Amino acid sequence: MFDATDRTQTLTFPAAPRRAGFIRRVAALILREMSSTFGRSPGGFLWTVAEPVIGILLMTYLFSLALRSPPIGSSFALFYASGVLPFTMFFDLAGKVAQSIKFSRQLLTYPVMSYLDALTARLMLNLLVQLLVASIILTGVIAWTASRAPVDFTQIALAVAMLAVLAFGLGTMNCFLFSMFPLWERVWAIVMRPMFLISGIFFLFDDVPEPYQSVLWFNPLTHIIGTLRHALYSFYDVAFVSPLYVFGLGMGLTVIGLILLNRYTLDFNN
Repeated sequence: MFDATDRTQTLTFPAAPRRAGFIRRVAALILREMSSTFGRSPGGFLWTVAEPVIGILLMTYLFSLALRSPPIGSSFALFYASGVLPFTMFFDLAGKVAQSIKFSRQLLTYPVMSYLDALTARLMLNLLVQLLVASIILTGVIAWTASRAPVDFTQIALAVAMLAVLAFGLGTMNCFLFSMFPLWERVWAIVMRPMFLISGIFFLFDDVPEPYQSVLWFNPLTHIIGTLRHALYSFYDVAFVSPLYVFGLGMGLTVIGLILLNRYTLDFNN
């Protein structure tokens, strides 16, 4: 006879195969995106590196003409790299995650595939790509400027973790909004344009006067850029940084986005 104990064991046992299936699906989606993004365009990855490099060089040249020294340290290139790189990484990750359903819409018609597979695959691949790009550029800038300042890799890891959680949360939320309200994608692009100017790329948070400083504190990118600068400039005090705020905001957006996607995914596929 089949008793209650056997029934319980039968229901709880397949958790491991489900996890293995999730990993296989994510790996397959990562390979698919690698092939479509970089496989057909040999210069695709090179442009991913060149774009922030050009921006950093341009800002270094222009501001070195107008200013005698950067707001912190002695290297314009290192200062602007510490602002441009996390900004570029964040918006690339958030944008790629937000396009997950659009990018994998045909595959999501298969019952075995889910929106969570697509979101996770896009985050993992593009995070690895952006980390590789940032490592290449930062290593080059530090070697070029002959900087001997110690680098705090623990703070770099914290900045990357905050960036990844926030980008995934915002990307997940926008994945729902872009799919449900196509006009929102254009509105979002317009609304986010001033972020390049108000995220602390060109200045230090401490130099902003009140009451603007209190308003700027709610920009999570300010905390991420501040943490990375603290990793590169050990003497730079970042008492204003709140990892709890950034992680909480990112996780909150993730939960809300996943709930909405779970509720309306069938509508997107029809």
